[in-house]
Formats: sequence, structure tokens, C-alpha cells
Amino acid sequence: MLLLTACTARQPGRVDVIPAPAQMTVRAGHSPVPADLQGAARVTLDAALAERLGPEGYILETGRTGVKIAAADSAGVFYARQTLAQLPDAQGLPHVRIEDRPRFAYRGFHVDVSRHFHDKAEIEKLLDVAAFYKFNYFHFHLTDNGGWRLQSEHYPLLTERGAYRVMKDWDGWWKMDKRLFCTADTPRAYGGYYTREDIREIVAYAAARHIQVIPEIEFPAHSDAVFVGYPELSCEKRPYGSGEFCPAEERVYTFMETVLTEVMELFPCKVIHIGADEARKRAWKTCPACQRLMREQGMDSYDDLQCYMVSRIQAFLREHGRTMAGWDELLKNDDLDSGTMVYSYRGEKGGIRAANRGLKAVMTPGEILYCDWYQADPHFEPKAMYGYSPIKKMYRFIPVPDTPQEAAANESLVEARYVAPNSVEYIQPACTANVVGVQGCAWGEYIPTDEHLEYMMFPRLLAVAELAWSPDERRSWADFRTRLPAHLDLLQSRWGLHVGDLHDAPEVLCIDGRVQMEAEHPLAQVRYTLDGSDPTAESPLYTEPFVIDAPVTVRARAFRDGAPCSYLREVSLSPDEDCLNYYPLTYYPS
Repeated sequence: MLLLTACTARQPGRVDVIPAPAQMTVRAGHSPVPADLQGAARVTLDAALAERLGPEGYILETGRTGVKIAAADSAGVFYARQTLAQLPDAQGLPHVRIEDRPRFAYRGFHVDVSRHFHDKAEIEKLLDVAAFYKFNYFHFHLTDNGGWRLQSEHYPLLTERGAYRVMKDWDGWWKMDKRLFCTADTPRAYGGYYTREDIREIVAYAAARHIQVIPEIEFPAHSDAVFVGYPELSCEKRPYGSGEFCPAEERVYTFMETVLTEVMELFPCKVIHIGADEARKRAWKTCPACQRLMREQGMDSYDDLQCYMVSRIQAFLREHGRTMAGWDELLKNDDLDSGTMVYSYRGEKGGIRAANRGLKAVMTPGEILYCDWYQADPHFEPKAMYGYSPIKKMYRFIPVPDTPQEAAANESLVEARYVAPNSVEYIQPACTANVVGVQGCAWGEYIPTDEHLEYMMFPRLLAVAELAWSPDERRSWADFRTRLPAHLDLLQSRWGLHVGDLHDAPEVLCIDGRVQMEAEHPLAQVRYTLDGSDPTAESPLYTEPFVIDAPVTVRARAFRDGAPCSYLREVSLSPDEDCLNYYPLTYYPS
């Protein structure tokens, strides 16, 4: 069930900017909001501000003399305007002075369109929202086992045969003996693809919003959709096989270089993502050509075959002035260029190791920053991938864990249990600059519609926005959650998004025998019982921590205007044992 109730508007006098600016001074007074707020701003471009603010920073002032924006570059002016649009409240335009710049150069969001296709209009809507919250990279996951979504001039069968499948339901299709693809004119064909003109328009639309589009073309695995049209590129030389390119087939490299050349014509971004993850290598183990290649190259393992393939693509991209990116399996290669971007998705460890090796790390741990995980009690939510990542969990992530304590805090969220600081790796202080940013990812297996995609991404992506933009000293969960209601309203009213409305059950903790509770929605009240009964609007209201001196079961629910607005949380507590929240991975139906 999707709970999509409206939220109370911003409280008068609050300045609810997301992401939080690096420096903000709120002055007394308001001015009337100009009919053309953006047009009323007096803009100054001053290259001398670059050292102080960087290319994306800005100074924004509002007051009795009007609105002033100063920046070193047009990107800074653009982000100042996004902040300006968030300022008006019921009293008018508050008087503020903001000096702001992003923490990270890479602020990314990812959408998987392979499992379920989302058309150009939906992608552009997401770009509008992402730009408003100061994201500057869109990771476009265009190819995977579920379908090939990019039109190719040289390999037309990629979309003629690989862009449509016989079934919409992911589980049903995935469990078929053969995961059948079909052509667009097949009855009940499901899928779609972007024409080359669609891609040009999306890239231009993003660029106008200071967002670069990073295409992902899967290699060497996740390529079932390729072999439906071009089976000669697989070890088995037939469709519906292992889903992995043959490392010993020279036509594979001709294919990839040709496709990537087309990709580079369409995508000006210097970064090209090749995936490089989850190669099962089953067909390689029985392929005579692969065995011969291993002998000729003196390879000791099948991982060496994967590294060989990645190295060849890296060399090709380097020759064309592009930077290779991939998931953290890239770290199997010991010949990676220093500019290689490693996306740490299996927890934080890949990012830590990449940074310490001198590579560029993008932190996107699946256990924390994946928007396809459950955001509330999975027993009542639409089916999701697995796991449990409410917005507070995302916000708690530490993007640059450069102490054992910070790395352990992250690892506790990853493993859903306490992890001791003396048991973890962390980023060496001299290597912290190698973490270039963070990214929120939405994988599509169980996100079949635009509305569902929006529900899973928002408002959680706002937590990622603040991780990516705001300096550590400006980040506070207590403050962030009070700014959220105004943005829930905005997401719905401005863009018509289908958003999650912070309806998860209250958090219940026990530290040193003191019970603490917090509703997910900041405008809700927590009511609870200790006698096993369900909380009602007349049950005790939680107002402050209280002490327990014996084991007890707490049942808690959030209420607004006397009506329940959350799921029920039931937690057994003991005064002798702390109960912290590591968001247990077992908290979902089997």
C-alpha cells in the first residue's frame, strides 16, 4: 500500500533549504516575493571567486535592496537560483545571506531502465528534480539482462530483438527456462528503447541543468539481450546462454569498440561506465577458446580473463580521451589508470580500497544508498529488492570514513550489527580527496512504473543530496528531518511526484536503560503502550526518554491529528542490554 497523504506546509520563519548550504545567516525581516523571483535577481559573474567558491559555489543575498547572486561560473548561478526558489514562505522572501559550495564534485543519481523501461518524459522529470537538489551526474543504466535500451546504427538487432521481452513481471520472466525476448510487434511485447535522437535530447536537457549523463554499457556480463541478436559474441554461440561475452572472441572487442564509439558520439561526458560486475564465468570454464587464451597469456584464474577484457576496454577508452568507470569488481585489475572511477556498491570496502590505491571512489553502498530497498515495513510495502533502508539510515552514512570509528559506524549499517572499530579498514588521511562523491541508485527489478520509481526515490534521494553537497559540520539529522515536510509538499505540488510520506513505524531505542522513540515524520506524535495492547490516540504520548528497570515490550505508532499515520513497531527491551538501530536485513518477508 502506498501512503500518499499531504504534509503540513512550512512553518513561518523557517528556512528549509535542502541540501543545507555551507554557510547561511538568516536576518530579521521578509520582503514581498517578486512576481518573477528569478528574473529579479541581480547576477554578478566574477572569475576571482573561483578560488573561494569553486566553479559551482555561489553567494546569495536577499533583503530590502533585492536579490543578489555572485558566482565564478554559470553553474554557481544555476545552483543559487535553485536555493532561491526554496526560500519563499508564507511571510514572503526571508532575508538571508548564503555562501555556498558543494562538498563533492560528484553528486550522482542512478536509474536502471533495463529491467523496466522509463520513457524520455519521465527521465526528464527526474532530471528536473535532481537539478533542483543540486545533483550533477545522472548514471544512466542502459543495458543489462532485462533489455538493451540504446539504438545502435551498426548493430540494429540490439533493439530489434533485445529491447522487448515476452513478460512484464520480473520474477516470472527471470524464472523462465529461457528468458525469452521478442520483437516489438509480438502480442503483449514489453519494453522499449531510446532512439539516438531521444538520447541527444536527454543529454541536452541534462546539460541545460548542469547535469552530465554517464552511460553504462554492461561488459563483460549481464548481456543476455545482446546474444539474442548476436549469439556469436558468447562462448556458447547461441542465445539464452550464460549472459557473458566470450573473452577469446575477437568479434567481442570489435563489437564493444564500435558500440562505445557510438556511445561517445552521443554522450559528451568524459566518464563511460562499463559495469564489470557479477561475471559468473560459467561458460568460460568450459570454453576451449577461453582455455587456449588463458594458456597463451599465462593466466592463473578466470578472474584473469575478466581483467584481460577490462584492460582492453580501458585502453580503448583512454585512447579516445575518456575515463573508465565500473563497479567495485574493477579492483581485481591491478593496471587501472589513476583516474578510473570505482563505484563502491558492495558496502564501503570497495570505495575505501579504491581511495587508498589512488583511484577515484564514488560511494554508493547498496546496503545503505539503494532506493530499490524497502523504505518502510516490508510486510506492508510494495515488493522491493530486499533489505531495509529508511531515509534516516541513508542520512547516517559517512561518505569519507577516514577513521576506524567512522568506518565501523558505516560497516555496522552495512552488516546490520555492531562492528568494532578495530576490525575495519578505513581511508588513510592522505587519500581522502580520492572520494569524489556519493550516489543514490534505483535498480529496476521491482519498480515497473514511473509512479513506483518516484515513490522509491523520493524523499530518500534528498538525504543523498545533502550527503553530497553539505559539509559535515552542516549536516544534522535532527535539523534535516524538520526541513523535510516542506519538501514533501514541493515534490508533489511542483512536479506531481508520487512520494513516500515518511510513514514507517517509529524508531525505538534503549541506551543504558533509557528508552528513546522518534517518529519518522517530524510532525507526528509517538504514542506507545507497555502492556501488549495496540497504541491508540489515547495511549501515553512519548515526550522524553524514560527509564525501564525490567524487561518490557514497547509497542509504538505515530499519530497526526489523532489518526494513526505509521505502521506499528514492537520491540522487546531490557535495561541490561542496549538496543540500537542497525536496520536489520532480516526485516523483510522471505
